[in-house]
Amino acid sequence: MTWNSTMSSGYSSLEEDSEEYFFTARTSFFKKPNGKVIVNKDVEKEREIRTEFSRDEIRQKIDHYNVLTKDPLKMTLNASGLYTGFIKVQMDLRRPVTVRGGPKTEGAGQGEEAFYLPRGVTNTLHISSNNTVRQVIMALLNKFTVADNPAKYALYKRYHREEQVYVCKLAEGEQPLFLRLVAGPDTNTLSFVLRERQTGEVMWDAFSIPELRNFLRILDKEEDEQKLAVKRRYEAYRHRLQTALSELRTAC
Repeated sequence: MTWNSTMSSGYSSLEEDSEEYFFTARTSFFKKPNGKVIVNKDVEKEREIRTEFSRDEIRQKIDHYNVLTKDPLKMTLNASGLYTGFIKVQMDLRRPVTVRGGPKTEGAGQGEEAFYLPRGVTNTLHISSNNTVRQVIMALLNKFTVADNPAKYALYKRYHREEQVYVCKLAEGEQPLFLRLVAGPDTNTLSFVLRERQTGEVMWDAFSIPELRNFLRILDKEEDEQKLAVKRRYEAYRHRLQTALSELRTAC
């Protein structure tokens, strides 16, 4: 399996010699869901769903999906029995990432640069039915040339139920396109989010020493900025108070 990245008309693409892996991506934005968000730490197991369908059932579901979708992102059933289609993944990363190809900076290696990815960006991925969660994560990181260990990240599914928004982590072996097919094209019914693993499950040994030092450098910078903002706020309060006292003395 080889990774190839090209830029054309806003797309990054990954071409594969076999049908095992198929991926293309483009970037867009969508609004955050309304309603209270409830995070489930484990994969949802409330309802048992079928994980296998016959070829005829798959064809029927794909036909139904393509009728319901309101955009040109259709699903296609191949002669081999695999099907391809699109999923949208929102990037919701709170910590900085290390990106290859940048200039050398303090705390990062040669040709690497750490910065924050814009939150709320979504990527439309063209994948096949046998692509797993782990492969989708790797494809997203590769698209942004992120050098961090994929084990630091997890793919979550978000769905609405009874006016509540639920978010739960997917197992690495699950197949996102199958979940998309079963749920239908409505992103309120199901959407995908890429996040860092939760604090309690972060594998700190997966971070390199330069990465950890870079995190500390960024935290120090943010702390200095917060201190400066507080000082400026109270300087303004002091100025206003002194002005009010001066006016009061003048009036007396």
